[in-house]
Amino acid sequence: MTKAEVLKKEILRQYRSVRQFAIEMNIPYSTLVTALDRGIDGMAYGTVIKMCDKLRLNPVDFSSLERDASLGAVLLENRVMQYYVKLNQEGRDKILGLMDDFIQIDKYKAKSKNK
Repeated sequence: MTKAEVLKKEILRQYRSVRQFAIEMNIPYSTLVTALDRGIDGMAYGTVIKMCDKLRLNPVDFSSLERDASLGAVLLENRVMQYYVKLNQEGRDKILGLMDDFIQIDKYKAKSKNK
């Protein structure tokens, strides 16, 4: 399945029509239909990112984002993992050790959403 097909399928799953999605995204309907029919390679990168964010899709592989995940958080996770896999075992062990240390310091802990 192409990226355009994935987008179209997700648009129709979440919206009544491609036209409704185009209106909500403030994208000309004809532009969106052409992109979905011919492929999204010619679309502006920013437009594709906004569409993926609205549909809660990862713009890299067009997979669904977790329910409460924001696009920014997913991109940050991907970036961290890209750096991590470039490390040798010693580097990976060092990073994991540092993370173990940092999560024990209140200053560096993420705030809980339930508070």
